[in-house]
Amino acid sequence: MSLSGRIFAANYDRFMSKAERGGLAAQRAALLRGASGEVIEIGGGTGASLRGFGQGITSLTVTEPEVPMVRRLEQRARGQAPAARVLRAPAEDLPFDDAQFDVAVSTLVLCAVDDQPRALRELRRVLRPGGRLLFIEHVRSDDPGLSRWQDRLNWLNRIVAHCNCNRPTLDTIRASGFTITGLERSELPGAPPFVRPLVIGTATTAGPAQPGAAAAATRSA
Repeated sequence: MSLSGRIFAANYDRFMSKAERGGLAAQRAALLRGASGEVIEIGGGTGASLRGFGQGITSLTVTEPEVPMVRRLEQRARGQAPAARVLRAPAEDLPFDDAQFDVAVSTLVLCAVDDQPRALRELRRVLRPGGRLLFIEHVRSDDPGLSRWQDRLNWLNRIVAHCNCNRPTLDTIRASGFTITGLERSELPGAPPFVRPLVIGTATTAGPAQPGAAAAATRSA
C-alpha cells in the first residue's frame, strides 16, 4: 500500500467536492436512475454513487482495486447500501462469470484503469446479452488545440488526479463491442480546461457475448 495511495484516498472526497456541488452529483444521480436488475459498478472509490441507485435494483456489486479506497467504500456502504457487495478487484480482471449482470456502471473510472480496452472487454463479458453500460467519463477533447494541451499536461494530471485526461474513451467503448445508445457532452464542473471535456451516456452490448471465449481473450491480452 503506497503512501501516495493512502493520501489520495484520504483526500479524494475533498478533492472532488467542488465538482460534486457544481453538478456532478446531480448528473450521476440522473444517470443511475436508469439502473435496474443485477448491477455492477467498477472503481467504486469512496462510494459516491451509492445513494444514487434506485428501487429497481435486485443486487449491487461494487468493485475497487485500491485498498485505501476499499476501506472507505466499505464504511460508506454499511451506512448507505448495506445490501451491496464490496469486492477488491481491478476492472481488467473481474472475478465473475460470463453474462452475470444486467447493468454496469463506470463513473470517472475508465480514465484511470491501467488497460482501458481490457477493462471494457471485461465489462462486455460480464454483461448479459442486451446488457447496458452507464458511464460518466472525462475524455479527450474533439478540439485539436485543446487535445494537444491534454497530451502536454497529462503527466501533471496523472500526478495530481491519478488518471489520464486524454483517452479516446468513446472510441474504445465502441471497439469493445458496445453500441452507444445515448450520449450527452458536458464539462466536469470546476476542473481545469484540459480536464473538462465530459461524456455522459449509455451503451448496450452489441450482440450475445461468447461465453468462455471472451474471458480467454480478455485474460490473454
